[in-house]
Amino acid sequence: MAWQAPDLSGRVAVVTGASRGVGRGIALALGDCGATVYVTGRTTRSAGAGPGTVDDAAEAVTARGGRGIAAPTDHTADDRVAALFARVAEEQDGRLDLVVANAWGGYEGDVQAEFARPFWEGSTDRWDAMFTSGLRAQFTTARAAAPALIATPGSALVITGGTDLDGFYLGNVAYDVVKAASSRLVVALARELRAHDVVVVGVYPGFTRTEAVVAAFAAEGAQPPAETHSPEFVGRAVAAVLADPDRMALSGTGAQAATFAARYGFADVDGATVAPFVLPDEFRLASS
Repeated sequence: MAWQAPDLSGRVAVVTGASRGVGRGIALALGDCGATVYVTGRTTRSAGAGPGTVDDAAEAVTARGGRGIAAPTDHTADDRVAALFARVAEEQDGRLDLVVANAWGGYEGDVQAEFARPFWEGSTDRWDAMFTSGLRAQFTTARAAAPALIATPGSALVITGGTDLDGFYLGNVAYDVVKAASSRLVVALARELRAHDVVVVGVYPGFTRTEAVVAAFAAEGAQPPAETHSPEFVGRAVAAVLADPDRMALSGTGAQAATFAARYGFADVDGATVAPFVLPDEFRLASS
């Protein structure tokens, strides 16, 4: 189960929302494989932001053996998304092997309190943020990237925002619906892009030790539970999919990174074997 990083040297990737969290972990894992990675996000060093900038992540990708390129992008602004992919096309002579649509929103403020409220007492702002910064951003990313992906034989589009917990309620109406819609986006995009030899796969995080999760547990004097995994674990799954010569068989499907780990035989960065995350029985939509 040791990680044997596939050789992705010469491959060009764009990872959205990669200044921190799952996106950063994906970018780093691709760096381990020698890929050129455009790291996007809104947080930049020049703006005086704290840790977790696109600049920091790009430098870390380069330090891991790849080539990291900081590409500040607001994925809620269509013109900036179009400019991002125009830049990549110009700098890479039209080549684009992988796009990971990972940018996500809606976690601002007191998420725990908001999620605990009945939907009729909650704010519509959470719905708007998740659909605009999450689902819509995934669609506009795919739309802007499609011409270059189609022009690059064997390219792949990965979406991280969905879920494979189909028989469960995810605890909040907005969150549940946007996750289901993101999973359906994988199916729909795969249908249209299959004829162009572009693979579309959902690679979904389980319970991930992002910076925010670690900080939340630390605030209560605790450590994240053993069933969590690193952000780079998701990146290893993405890299394995891109390196799979039979990846087209996966197009239109989605699964947790742990499911891909079992398929391709890799462990987390600490050597741990990770099982797919499953919600408690009280979240089941119907009894089996």
